[in-house]
Amino acid sequence: MDSHPNTQNQNPALDVPAAWIGLDWGHRTHAFALQDTSGRTEEGNVEHTPEALHDWLLQLAARYGGRPVRLALEGKGGAALPALLEYPWLQLYPVNPVTSARYRTAFTPSGASDDLPDARILLERVRDHASKLRPLEPQDPQTRQLDALVQARRDAVDRRTQVLNQLTSLLKSYYPQALQLVDKLNTELAIQFLNRWPDLLPLKSARPATLKSFYYTHNVRRPEVVQERLDLIQKARLLSSDPIRLDVAVRQLRLLLDQLKALRKHIGRFDEEIRRVFAEHPEADLFRDLPGAGAQMAPRLCAAFGTLRDLYPEPAALQKYAGVAPVREKSGQQLWTHWRWLAPGFLRQTFVEWAGQTVVYSAWAGEYYRRMEAKGKARQVILRALAFKWIRVLWKCWQERTPYNEARYLKQLAHRKSPYATVAS
Repeated sequence: MDSHPNTQNQNPALDVPAAWIGLDWGHRTHAFALQDTSGRTEEGNVEHTPEALHDWLLQLAARYGGRPVRLALEGKGGAALPALLEYPWLQLYPVNPVTSARYRTAFTPSGASDDLPDARILLERVRDHASKLRPLEPQDPQTRQLDALVQARRDAVDRRTQVLNQLTSLLKSYYPQALQLVDKLNTELAIQFLNRWPDLLPLKSARPATLKSFYYTHNVRRPEVVQERLDLIQKARLLSSDPIRLDVAVRQLRLLLDQLKALRKHIGRFDEEIRRVFAEHPEADLFRDLPGAGAQMAPRLCAAFGTLRDLYPEPAALQKYAGVAPVREKSGQQLWTHWRWLAPGFLRQTFVEWAGQTVVYSAWAGEYYRRMEAKGKARQVILRALAFKWIRVLWKCWQERTPYNEARYLKQLAHRKSPYATVAS
């Protein structure tokens, strides 16, 4: 399936194009193959610089007088896509890279890949099979901004997780007591503690009153907890007294702490901007109060749906695109089901993670989870199946512009005699 879930028989009647282009994006150059209605063909490369790319596009605009030009490119088009989107006469058709690879293999048994032949393949696809493709429909600016922000935040969170894992590993190698003395590393207490006492020697030299004051300042005030940590410090011994090892380890510690502080600061700034953009989004009311969504998941769900309702004319379109709908294959007497491999990872992650939260905050979702767990289903299998069900529910709310209502939905389940309505009063 190419570029988007809703591809079959959904391409509207567009103006007859003046030309067709296949563009194979590269990190340094972009190979293109062009054919226009006069029969003219052209092939070549465009350097991946803003100047070269825009000059080429302006030449095309002048040549064809701003008439529609259909351009096919693989996947999301890489760094070239933002530039292409600035030219409204370009009708962009993203093509699934796997589809291109299979098309190439059909006519090139060796499977050899080369930029210019790949551009020709893309040209053939958009020229001869445009009815089986769907032109790219960018979301509105607010949705695109929100989507970019939540994805950037997630990337920063992943980086923070990596730093925390490295920090844990480092402390275990020379200063394992610190892990007990700060409890959680992703806190201001931990950062301040490790900056002040980066190894055991200065810590053991600190006065008990100083340590008590430090913990009290950072809201660790239960006397038994503070005393337990003081006793641990008194009994603690160096894992290794090698001064070279300690010196290098402390330098590594300070590097990781600086990274952690920077990531924490910028994640907080992302959070502030996401709150602002989400509050102004026209669809925010549909997602703000969803069970278990909260400040993080609600904006992600809002960005996942957006405002283009014809993009997903039925819930199955989004279920397939998000990768929570299983793929069933049949050959002869054999039938098997497998994971949908090429779904957008962040989008699938959004729905599955939120489904996990709804187990706690939604009565029917919790009941569904418990019943599936009793049948021996694995957690991830249950959450993907639950996400599949939730998309169907949210799609209906989104299409009708009506916020989800848990009590009303439970009544509907009871009316249908669903087993998941047994929790309804």
